[in-house]
Amino acid sequence: MQIREIEEQDNQTIERIIKRSLESFNLNIPGTAYFDPQLSSLAQFYKEQSNSKYWVAVNEQNEVVGGVGIAPFGQEPGICELQKLYITPEAQGMGLSKDLMKVALDFAKEHYTHCYLETLKKLQAANLLYIKLGFQQLERALDGSEHNATDAWFIKDLSFLG
Repeated sequence: MQIREIEEQDNQTIERIIKRSLESFNLNIPGTAYFDPQLSSLAQFYKEQSNSKYWVAVNEQNEVVGGVGIAPFGQEPGICELQKLYITPEAQGMGLSKDLMKVALDFAKEHYTHCYLETLKKLQAANLLYIKLGFQQLERALDGSEHNATDAWFIKDLSFLG
């Protein structure tokens, strides 16, 4: 697998991966990434924000099979958000989420002191990965959250990254 920055031609594929993943958990509901207005133009969205990037994972057939993003979180100085980590079912179980997160967190450490993320308790495999990678669970969302359907929140101090 190769991980590279998103390009405009990847927009439709990654939007489909995100929507299908959310649909598979019955999370195609308001308050989730499913209805984010920028979902169909992620390449442009991340390019327009400072200290932001979105990466895609590409298989041997040059097909996008997943992605992850880093962007500033609300008005909080020093805090970024890990966003839209989704992998196709065919590419799951191969360590790809961990590889994508490593690229994202290495980038985040260059620009931020903390990385925040919002998810759902029912996404157990993802939550276990976040904990394994040093994220601490929070009691509630940070102020400025845009996804009111989430029920699990994590933060990581980036100063401890190796």
